[in-house]
Amino acid sequence: QHRPPDARRPRRLADVERDLIRTRTAEGRARAKERGQVMGRRSALSPQQKQEVRERLADGAQLADLARIFNVSRSTISRLRPRP
Repeated sequence: QHRPPDARRPRRLADVERDLIRTRTAEGRARAKERGQVMGRRSALSPQQKQEVRERLADGAQLADLARIFNVSRSTISRLRPRP
């Protein structure tokens, strides 16, 4: 559609602002990583618990039983299964 130049100005300003936000966010994440901060959600299980789950799975334990024991979802346990 054909619009007068003034009608496009708010859209251009919004695009510029979005780019500024994206740039500032990326810079902030980079600084955080340099400081050694870990990005993302914390794991529901500690490394020791993950190892225990893997050992129990290898011994034939059921996903639902392990999920109940460790108080996590079945999908959390399922992600620890070895890939074929």
